[in-house]
Amino acid sequence: MKALLNEIQDCCILSILKRGDAYGYQIGQEIKELFDISESTLYPILRRLLKERFLTVREEEVDGRKRRYYHLTTLGEMHLESLQESWESFSESVNSFLVKAGNTS
Repeated sequence: MKALLNEIQDCCILSILKRGDAYGYQIGQEIKELFDISESTLYPILRRLLKERFLTVREEEVDGRKRRYYHLTTLGEMHLESLQESWESFSESVNSFLVKAGNTS
């Protein structure tokens, strides 16, 4: 289940960045609309995505403070598409199972 959660978190972060560059706090606030994520969870994920070359980062000074803006790379877009396809397949399978089991309509 941990691998599934990691993929869901990656998919959410990459989806946010597909709309445009964003900084860490901004990403965290958007994800919190879906599920609770702490900074101690978010920033290691961002570092891993950077290391895997799914993201790039640029620093910009805002009100005297440096802010790191994350950008989705072409490789990141391809990874996002793969994650979305996996999610669609998984959710269809679970929904089908639940319908067969009589637990949903």
